[in-house]
Amino acid sequence: MDYKDTLLMPKTSFPMRGNLPNKEPKRQEHWDEANLYDKVQERTKGRPLFILHDGPPYANGDLHIGHALNKILKDFITRYKSMTGYHAPYIPGWDTHGLPVETALTKNKKVKRKEMSIAAFRQLCAEYALDQLDNQRRQFKSLGVRGDWDHPYVTLTKDYEAAQIKVFGEMAKKGYIYKGLKPVYWSPSSESALAEAEIEYHDKRSPSIYVAFDVIDGKGLLEGGEKFIIWTTTPWTLPANLGISLHPDLEYVVVEVNQEKYIIARSLLESVAEELEWEDPQVIKSFKGKEADRIVVKHPFYDRESLIMLGEHVTTDAGTGCVHTAPGHGEDDFVVARSYGIDPLSPVDDRGVFTNEAPGFEGQFYDKANKSITEKLEEVGALLKLSFITHSYPHDWRTKKPTIFRATSQWFASIKDFRQDILDEISRVNWYPSWGETRLHNMVRDREDWCISRQRTWGVPMPVFYGEDNKPIINDETIEHVANLFKAHGSNVWFEWEAKDLLPEGFTSEHSPNGIFTKETDIMDVWFDSGSSHEAVLEGRPYHRRPADVYLEGSDQYRGWFNSSISTSVAVTGKAPFENVISHGFVLDGNGRKMSKSLGNVMIPSKVQKQLGSDILRLWVSSVDYQGDVRISQEILKQTSEAYRKIRNTIRFMLANLADFDPNMDRVPEAEMEEVDRYMIHRLQQMLGNVKENYEQFEYAPIFHQIHNFCAVDLSSFYLDFAKDILYIEAKDNKRRRSIQTGYYEILTTLVKLLTPIIPHTTDEVWEYIPGVEEESVQLTDIPNTHEIAGMAVLEPKWDHFMNIRDDVLKALEEARNEKVIGKSLEAKVTLVPKDDQTKEVLQTFDYLHQYLIVSESIIRDSSSEAKEYQYVDVFVEKHPGERCERCWVASETVGEDAEHPGLCSRCASVVKEHYTA
Repeated sequence: MDYKDTLLMPKTSFPMRGNLPNKEPKRQEHWDEANLYDKVQERTKGRPLFILHDGPPYANGDLHIGHALNKILKDFITRYKSMTGYHAPYIPGWDTHGLPVETALTKNKKVKRKEMSIAAFRQLCAEYALDQLDNQRRQFKSLGVRGDWDHPYVTLTKDYEAAQIKVFGEMAKKGYIYKGLKPVYWSPSSESALAEAEIEYHDKRSPSIYVAFDVIDGKGLLEGGEKFIIWTTTPWTLPANLGISLHPDLEYVVVEVNQEKYIIARSLLESVAEELEWEDPQVIKSFKGKEADRIVVKHPFYDRESLIMLGEHVTTDAGTGCVHTAPGHGEDDFVVARSYGIDPLSPVDDRGVFTNEAPGFEGQFYDKANKSITEKLEEVGALLKLSFITHSYPHDWRTKKPTIFRATSQWFASIKDFRQDILDEISRVNWYPSWGETRLHNMVRDREDWCISRQRTWGVPMPVFYGEDNKPIINDETIEHVANLFKAHGSNVWFEWEAKDLLPEGFTSEHSPNGIFTKETDIMDVWFDSGSSHEAVLEGRPYHRRPADVYLEGSDQYRGWFNSSISTSVAVTGKAPFENVISHGFVLDGNGRKMSKSLGNVMIPSKVQKQLGSDILRLWVSSVDYQGDVRISQEILKQTSEAYRKIRNTIRFMLANLADFDPNMDRVPEAEMEEVDRYMIHRLQQMLGNVKENYEQFEYAPIFHQIHNFCAVDLSSFYLDFAKDILYIEAKDNKRRRSIQTGYYEILTTLVKLLTPIIPHTTDEVWEYIPGVEEESVQLTDIPNTHEIAGMAVLEPKWDHFMNIRDDVLKALEEARNEKVIGKSLEAKVTLVPKDDQTKEVLQTFDYLHQYLIVSESIIRDSSSEAKEYQYVDVFVEKHPGERCERCWVASETVGEDAEHPGLCSRCASVVKEHYTA
């Protein structure tokens, strides 16, 4: 007889290899064909709502690894919530307006924009953006992200634009929207104003100059002829100089050097003297800044006066304490000059070229003019020193080119008017990580106004009309009418129709007695677009509500979407649009460096998917502490793949040992299960509770580590290992065998459900092989709640202690192997000497101690001269004297006792006789 045929060996067609790159696309097709997203929503309808509101990525280009990190994290949340008692619809969104689309058409697609109408160009922009959206949608879906992909929200759609107009109108009605001349970030390369969120800082080499201004009216404090010294790194702003700012409370000194008298802050005398190489400067007078108020100096090279002004913004961190003030090119300068009734001068056009308001420099690009202005200063004797410095300087985040401050007429949202309300809401919201609260608080605390107009074409128009007196017209009637027009026709009508056709029929205004109207040509900042999504989506879509439960984006969105969303939402509703804000860091390479093409360290999601599969990428996301910057590399992904294999093979082993198990017929009631099986179910409950708590706290790295450790330590190293001697050897319906299978079934189904938010392709595949499940997909099930296992108050300490004892025995077996006493552990006979009464009592309660230790025999003694000392027990390992059973491979002195089966031990002979002999 071939005893192999009598063994109940594992059987499963569930493959060992995942083959994810080939299988995942087919599974995604199946999900689409089965309308799985809709089935999930139908199953959970009526449960409490959970809304994760998607921050819209920009519809341009292929996905980068940061996109993958972001969308996968969101998918973890919505999948988990739909399996734990919530209705969690997910509407993906896209941001579609803005300069990159215009640039892509004019530069990459060679569209001749000047040869077509604005409306025609905008139509091309829309088509391009929607093509990009389709491309990104395919890529997001390939990551296994589940959502209503057929009905995303898109900022260029009619309904969205109409909702955005309503947000603008509501803010205007409350007096938060105004038009004014102010210095704003201006991008000559984009020919448009920029918001703070569109600024990034890079190093730039700039001239550093010290310039003297002659006093012409000392107002009784100075004699005349003294020179105030300013320091600046922007010589190009000197044609716009209208004054010098001093701090009212700083002490200033008149210093005599080489028969000239210079004025600087006393605290900076030493550094300035060193910089200008003064020898033996003599202080001949000192005064407080406020005493010099309204002293008049001469502009260095124009025949005009500049005024000494007082400003709290002046510091002694660098320079001279006398600050060059050009109100057309600096926010602080603008504020202080306005308090003196001085209007800004900004002699630079949209392209950054000097106008005729800067005589002598007309037609020069501002940056190129630095040289000629410096030469002019030297010519008139006002230049005291020229050097160059490299410093951090604001750049346009799209074109990567330097920006300037430039006073232009723009539309603003006055954040300061409702700033305290925003700060109150920030303190009410939950922030993950907690420092997010401080970060956004500080940004809002220091914010005065938000420049919301842009001098571009591709965006939502500012819904503003002008009367014959050029006064803006914005009221409930015009806003509602424009919103309805946009909802019916889209915002292109603003550029296709005349102003009179865009106004309500019969509209009249005191600003236009002759009924002649014009319309605003600027568009809205794209952050106003995406920041209005709480109105367009949370209020505008079924099964949604404001506030959302979660906003989750990269940490750069504190100055972007988080900021614009809370600003518009508080302005309109008085409340934040979110209850919880989660931010993640950036993805770096394995050495912690930023990814760049020049370094060759860019990791592209689609390549990872083709090589390893989306579930590996998803498992990687779960393994990192995403709230800081995270690292990815081939080596890191290799480690992730190994962890995946461990989890998959653990699952496969349990599946294979459930081949003859029918959960409806063969399940052993929990109270009747073996102690070890109940203990393992208890360990499962502990892990389940911890993992669910981590899911609730949006913490995924602990989930990854706990599940991996549970598979590697609790299961593979113990439960799955010792159980082979029962599962393979005993008769099919042996109660101990069915008890283990019941334990496996409970562990398997729970583990698969817990992993579904993270690796859904794999768990859906596993689900098809689990006996007795009724649902077509694991995604249509709930993660179980934890439950108490009866008797654990006694059993848990017993089995916990046994696991410590077992560790001692494993060490002893390893040493015996190294010393060639034994080969496999089943060749061993172990003698255990307990070191205390507790250990002795625990060991004496075990009926199958040798099985749990995976040895052929175990003996408990009070003493043994041959035993080696360990922590809980002394252990003596020897080679078992009995013969090895041909069927179970356990060494036993009973081998040969049965005449019919002389090669079997008595246990195996009994099983074979009873179940396999005809």
